Amino acid sequence: MSISAAIAGGFVGTLVLTTALRAANELGLTRVDLPFLLGTAVTGDRARAKAVGYLMHFLAGAVFALVYFAVFSAIDTNGWVIGALFGLLHGVVSATALVNVLLPAVHPRMGSTRSAADSAPLLEPPGFLMRNYGPGTLVATLLAHIAYGAIVGGFIALGS
Repeated sequence: MSISAAIAGGFVGTLVLTTALRAANELGLTRVDLPFLLGTAVTGDRARAKAVGYLMHFLAGAVFALVYFAVFSAIDTNGWVIGALFGLLHGVVSATALVNVLLPAVHPRMGSTRSAADSAPLLEPPGFLMRNYGPGTLVATLLAHIAYGAIVGGFIALGS
């Protein structure tokens, strides 16, 4: 296993994940835009938020790939199947705990159930299982994360 294979897998996996979610958005299956969500955490300028968000998303993809690498090293196994399972877990945790609970609590431009009536947040909160972003959001997010995990796991296996 090599760290460079993990980082390469993280890049390719993030590219696939982002493209899949963008396609789901364009097809009307979801309104989620992860790079935009990330970017608006640091700027209120919508165009700049997209650019910054993509950079943040790809950096996060590399960091998560390194986490996958560390876990695979610790359990002494790797491959696309275990990667896909980790991707599913990653997607479930992201859709339930991270995006649903933590993001509205810390994101400066996202509304919440505690937002004042006179406030004008840039983003609505995702809601339970991200349902506020459309009924297809959970499925699209899980499938995209499974693909990410399989790609990272596959790249790590190839680097062995």
